[in-house]
Amino acid sequence: MPLSLANMRRQYTRDGLDEAQSPDDPLALFDVWMQQARETESPPVEANAMALATVDEQGRPHCRVLLLKGFSADGFSFFGNYESGKGRDLTTNPWAAMTFFWPALERQVRIEGPVHKLDPALSDAYFHSRSVASRLGAWASPQSRPLTNRAALEALLTDTEQRFADQPVPRPEHWGGYCLRPERVEFWQGRADRLHDRLDFRLHDGVWQRSRLAP
Repeated sequence: MPLSLANMRRQYTRDGLDEAQSPDDPLALFDVWMQQARETESPPVEANAMALATVDEQGRPHCRVLLLKGFSADGFSFFGNYESGKGRDLTTNPWAAMTFFWPALERQVRIEGPVHKLDPALSDAYFHSRSVASRLGAWASPQSRPLTNRAALEALLTDTEQRFADQPVPRPEHWGGYCLRPERVEFWQGRADRLHDRLDFRLHDGVWQRSRLAP
């Protein structure tokens, strides 16, 4: 018998979210929630895992899971291949949305805004903090391009290892960081009977405005 998905549900009763718990700056609340997620979530869940959505030149959306590598008043940073699918999407349409979901805390955060490339010095610093194997992989993989088979990828890696044998592995020009500058941030706290709490922050003329949304 096929598995019925319609009956798969859980009650969310861990916590609530009201305006009194929320600072005026959504980044301050995100910082608190991220710290709590790091303390609460356990492997295989990674607290900094996010779904990143982009839109291609034909207006078609694409979504994938990445890792957030930093956030500050400037925005939310992640890294990857500029020539990948997401890189091509962001070149055509430099706007994106990211979503974090922390099941142990019964929480979700949605963030939307324009995206720009990070300063090359910041990309260099992060790239050189990665393992040598990861640095070689950034050179070897033609990310999002078709491959004949796994052996073809391994052959590319072997060629790359030989190319950089006994020398430092520099950052490829086609690889680096992005920063999403938030213009909308929504905090979602699961509540019983699907009457969830949703606090929505929107940036207007440099000032964050908060409202409650119906679940």
